[in-house]
Amino acid sequence: MTETTLGLVVARYYASIAEAMEESARDAVAERGAAVAETVDVPGAYDAPLAADRLARRDDIDAVAVVGTIVAGDTDHDQVIGQAVATKLVDVSLDRDTPVTFGVSGPGQSGAEARERADKGAEAASAALDLAEGLPAAEVAA
Repeated sequence: MTETTLGLVVARYYASIAEAMEESARDAVAERGAAVAETVDVPGAYDAPLAADRLARRDDIDAVAVVGTIVAGDTDHDQVIGQAVATKLVDVSLDRDTPVTFGVSGPGQSGAEARERADKGAEAASAALDLAEGLPAAEVAA
């Protein structure tokens, strides 16, 4: 059996949280005997769908995990960003027939709550690997 490869998208807007999420994702991948084929850093969660799409197009990547955080502010901006990102990542997964997981914590959380959820990186990476290894192969229509 070949090694499962993961593409990792890291939204860096809250850099210290993103670093912890990336580290937990990489640890989970290593524990599974898989590999991170490429990591793409993006400025924020809103920028993640394009990067996820680019990775999902590659033949050497079996799944994509997106990690980052969205923190609540004075407006509903965090809700709008969270909804848009989640919707577009589902679209990427379905359009590319490649698992794409949503390891973005928030919206509706404080910075302190976000720091407590750094393990969401590991959860997203593990879920992506589970899907890549567990989904049946797609049948190609004649």
